[in-house]
Amino acid sequence: MSRRTIILAGQRPGPDALCIHADVPFKADIPIAGVPMLDRVAGALSEAGLTQPYILSGYPHAREGFERAEGGCGPADSAMMAVGAGTFPVLMTTCDHALLTPDMVRDFLAGAEASGADFAVGLASRETIQARYPETKRTYLCFRDVAVSGCNLFYIRNAAGLAAIEFWRDAQHLRKQPLKLASKIGTRITIRYALGRLTMKDAFAYGSQRIGAVAAPVLLDHAEAAIDVDSPADLALVEDILLRRQKAV
Repeated sequence: MSRRTIILAGQRPGPDALCIHADVPFKADIPIAGVPMLDRVAGALSEAGLTQPYILSGYPHAREGFERAEGGCGPADSAMMAVGAGTFPVLMTTCDHALLTPDMVRDFLAGAEASGADFAVGLASRETIQARYPETKRTYLCFRDVAVSGCNLFYIRNAAGLAAIEFWRDAQHLRKQPLKLASKIGTRITIRYALGRLTMKDAFAYGSQRIGAVAAPVLLDHAEAAIDVDSPADLALVEDILLRRQKAV
């Protein structure tokens, strides 16, 4: 199956603490154990059998093996702009997914395609993550049956799947306004979640109905899939993990 691959590589305006820490102008160029993050991501995608050129969103310079796409006002807007009027399906990830491996990519794609969903998102359970890396701090969605963290892997099967990105784009500016965000999502479902009564299956069923497209989770048995590089502490952890990988080879 022919897929397009998008790598989101934009960053917010103004000084970036990680870029300052690494003394580089763009997050995608931050070296991880001597290799720029973007090159690590592209290498994993290539080894998983995904062919170039990859669509590189929000990065200002031309690079061999990539097609540039302008970034938008936030990641969801950038994603919509990068998808554009091209073909489906689309695999999307981020430039700071420095621990991405070919196995993660293959497992996610297999799960996404098997789900039959219009839109699929990669997740890892808190149990999986903390069993391997109890020291890492992740943001979790805590459902009644499982707590999960995002893995920056998204699959858009068809044009219907764009409804999930459109909803994300419309809601992302409300992240610091919880009452308006709850109203956007749905007050009843938000209350069920807050009371710990919402299962992940019910959440995705509701979300699918809400956006008018089938959305599905893909649970990955890869703790590292949920560890991206958002802070100097993440950077140190990721470099340590990569050094351990190299020693194990």
